[in-house]
Parts: sequence; C-alpha cells; structure tokens
Amino acid sequence: MRSVLWGSPHPLAPLGMAPDESVRRVTEPVISVPMARRIALAAQGFGQPNPGLADQGHLRRTLARIQLFQIDSVNVLSRAHYLPAYSRLGAYPRDLLDKAAWGRGSERRLFEYWAHEASLLPLEMHPLLRWRMGRADRGEAGWKGLRIYAGERRAEAMALLDRIREDGPMSASDFEEGRSRPGWWEWGESKRMVEWLFWAGHLTTRTRRTSFERVYDLPERVLPAAILAVPTPSEADAFRALVLRSAQALGVATASDLRDYFRLGVVDARIAIDRLVEEGALLPVRVDGWRQPAYLDPAARRPRRIEAQALLAPFDPLIWERDRTERLFGFRYRIEIYVPAEKRVHGYYVLPFLLGDRIVARVDLKADRANGRLLIQSRHREDDAPSDVDDRLEEELDRMAGWLKLGTVGHALA
Repeated sequence: MRSVLWGSPHPLAPLGMAPDESVRRVTEPVISVPMARRIALAAQGFGQPNPGLADQGHLRRTLARIQLFQIDSVNVLSRAHYLPAYSRLGAYPRDLLDKAAWGRGSERRLFEYWAHEASLLPLEMHPLLRWRMGRADRGEAGWKGLRIYAGERRAEAMALLDRIREDGPMSASDFEEGRSRPGWWEWGESKRMVEWLFWAGHLTTRTRRTSFERVYDLPERVLPAAILAVPTPSEADAFRALVLRSAQALGVATASDLRDYFRLGVVDARIAIDRLVEEGALLPVRVDGWRQPAYLDPAARRPRRIEAQALLAPFDPLIWERDRTERLFGFRYRIEIYVPAEKRVHGYYVLPFLLGDRIVARVDLKADRANGRLLIQSRHREDDAPSDVDDRLEEELDRMAGWLKLGTVGHALA
C-alpha cells in the first residue's frame, strides 16, 4: 500500500491522532463509494437549499463550483449550457446566463473557448488557457484538419482576420463562400479558417445569433482590457491551476478524472498532480472498489447525506465522464443521439434523474414548442429506485416544463 509524506495532520485521520513534530508517514485512507459520491455531489453544488428566484450571484457561485458550462448544438430540449445551472438552482431566468455570456460591457462575465469541449468560462480563466491557444497557433493543438492554417495556409487565415479587423464582427455565413454550405459539418474554407483563428486565440465570440451561429470578433474588442493585460502564466503553472480547479469541482477524483475536466495531456496532468500532492493541495486516497488511485480536495465537504432532486443534462459535469459515473453511481449511461433510432436503448436525449445521492431513473425528453408541451418520449426506472420515484419524477418534470414555459407534460404519443 502506498504511503505519502505529510507535514500536518491528515484531514481524514482519526480525531486525537497526534502529528509528528516535523514530517510523518501516513497510509492513504480509504473512502467508501457512498462517501465519495456525497463528496462529489457536494463539490458540484447539489444538496444546497433551492434559492427560489435565483439571481446573478447564484449563477456566479454555481459556475465557481463547476468551472464551466459546456456548449452543444442540440436543442431538442434546451441548449445544453442552460441546463446545469437549472439542475442546481431551479427555475432561474435564462437571460442571466445570456447577459453573462454575450452581454455588452460590464454585463459580460464569461467567454467562449475549448475547455472540456466548447465551453462558457469565467473571464479570469482566459490566461490559464492561453497555452492551448499558443499551441494551436503553432499547429500543435486543435483539430488536425485545421492545423494547415498554422502553416502553409496561414497567410489566407491572416487575410480573413484582417477583414474582420477592418469590417467588424462577422460569422462564417457572412462570407460569400460560407453561405453556400448549409450543413453543420459541411464547413467551407471560411468557416474552417475562422475556427482555427478561434482555437489560436486570434478571434473570440462577440455574440450568438438566433440560430446559435457564432459571431467572431477580435479579443481586444470583446474581452475586458484588464483580463487581456494579465500576464500569461507558464504552461506548468497553468496546468497546476487547471488541475486544482478540476479537483475542487470534482471533490474526489482519479488522475484520469482530473485530466478529463479540461482535456489535459497525460504527461502535463501527471506533473501537475504530483506537484499539487507535494504542496498538500491534493491528498492521495483510495476509494473502495476503484482500480485507480484517487485524490481528494482537502477543502471538500464530506456530508453525511445529500438531499437532491434534479434532472441532469447529458453534458452535465457530474456525469459527462461515463466511467466516473459508473464508479460513483453504479449507473451506466451513454448518449444515443448518434445511434440509429431502432438501436437506441433509452432514447434520443435522455436525462438521468438524481434523487438523494443516487441516480434512480432516466427520461427521454423533447420540447414540443409548437404545441407548448414537454414530451416524455420514454422513461426507465433503475432496479434500486425507491417506491416514490414516479411521484418525485413527475414533480421534477412539472418544474422543468414551467421553467421552459411549456404548459403541459405529456407522453410523445398523447
């Protein structure tokens, strides 16, 4: 069994255990899966009292816990970035997030960039992701199909950047060639170039159009000057900061969990984790039944119980890493959006239902906006679901329908 060196009493050591006068050797403590699950839920902001009508402060504190809102194009229920805050706060006004993400002047608190995937992030995280922008600018990061613009076709991309600099904010469809390619993945050359410029930090998102199309502009015309003036940390310092944020968002996690949160490389994350362990900012632990070693945020709450009730979006950070979801909840979850309809097991856009500290059901939902209904395509109870799961799920579906301004909840065939 591995041991680590500590310069202070271990937070999980039994009460009354006296520290050594200098440095002492402590065997890694073992955490049960139920405790790990409660730690993870508390770190993600579950189990807190519902604030009622949430305001910008509630939204800001939620983001401070989970670090980012993932963006996704699917809008069968609601845009993905709105849902994690709803799961934690209840029926908050969605325009709070719109203003924070794409508002003008002091309203803007977020920026778009690649973190876990495409994400909305607090402005203060911009310096921590400049290493990724720099690597993309050198052709060392970003989608491989775009890296040609970092090299032999760089002049073309820079000419397009100059056009935006002269003419102002533009979307890919504002370019003549961009208008002729309607498919989401049927990108024309202009779209490919602006996406590389976005990866490389030469462009950022000014706003989103009604169609959710990104409108690009220069960072200096969108982001606060104070943020852009913050010195760029070394890559090592940025990785340390990102892994630490991951640990705070996850509570307890394996190295792969910590790496996945901001999609860091294996070597980069490993060096950062070791450094944080040496500093005492991460505590090595073992979670009973987990094959990989784990790490605990020393400040993580360790609640005795969690009272939660929430529908979870497929892109919620609590469940987006599927192996971790199985380890914590014994719940196997896969997104079946890209699976042919006849081969789907649970449905197209399936939301797990969290009750207490367990995931007890899942429901495939669709917003029928034309008829003002929240459609239940299918629902499935887990084998260990409590007897009141149906009633509790109905409560949650009614609440979600109200938040989405849909008058009724009905089955798809009703």
